[in-house]
Amino acid sequence: MTKSELIEHIAALQTQLSAKDVELAVKMMLDHMTEALSDGDRIEIRGFGSFSLHYRAPRLGRNPKTGEKVELAGKYVPHFKPGKELRERVNLSLQLELSPSSSSSPNWSAS
Repeated sequence: MTKSELIEHIAALQTQLSAKDVELAVKMMLDHMTEALSDGDRIEIRGFGSFSLHYRAPRLGRNPKTGEKVELAGKYVPHFKPGKELRERVNLSLQLELSPSSSSSPNWSAS
């Protein structure tokens, strides 16, 4: 699901809100989350999950074009840890979808 699809879906469910209102709310939420992570803060949305930063130590990499070794600097990367409720709901949905009575299989291909 893309951001645009999310906005369309919420706007369809919440008919009292215009698509522009939903778009603004989603944009503001993502902007605030990005700013919080940029400040080094942890974000926790109970039942959904938490966002934090993980440090990746400096390492030696390789230029795929030339094969030359390249030193890569250490950096912080965003990390998402799903909450218990999200994990349980996803697993329940997949178990129902993969039950022997179901002939369809999940779409594991990347979008």
